[in-house]
Amino acid sequence: MAKICEGHLIGTGKVFGIVVSRFNELIGRKLLEGSIDCLIRHGVRNDDIFVFWTPGAYEIPITAMRLARSGKYHAVICLGAIIRGETPHYEYVASESAKGVAEVGLSTGVPTIYGIIVTETLEHAIDRAGARDGNKGVEAALAAIELANLFESMGKQ
Repeated sequence: MAKICEGHLIGTGKVFGIVVSRFNELIGRKLLEGSIDCLIRHGVRNDDIFVFWTPGAYEIPITAMRLARSGKYHAVICLGAIIRGETPHYEYVASESAKGVAEVGLSTGVPTIYGIIVTETLEHAIDRAGARDGNKGVEAALAAIELANLFESMGKQ
């Protein structure tokens, strides 16, 4: 029979870094609140959660890279909101932030979670930050806990 490895959702003893964009701060702050609440509800001590604010979503990957390379964090959660404007700037920021966050995880081996919401309108962003469609910050925190535990169990194989 195959041996199955899964990450559980208990964060006790784990340390998490959260990188959040100050641009669209109303949304970022709601995502951050959701993430922190979720981590604490799953056993992470408040003192084991570290929050780092960046000017915008474009700066999230380089900040996440510094955290992941430090060896201090079991996972890094990246949060923010990119909302379509009147210029193509939106597409560039959304694309580069997604690629950058993925590169952090792939190059460091540290679970790096993309919790940056990309929406057409402010209303959609508000919905995804807890108003109607759940809080994507909570989902990002759950993924971080699960992957941190999965990666830890993989090291014991």
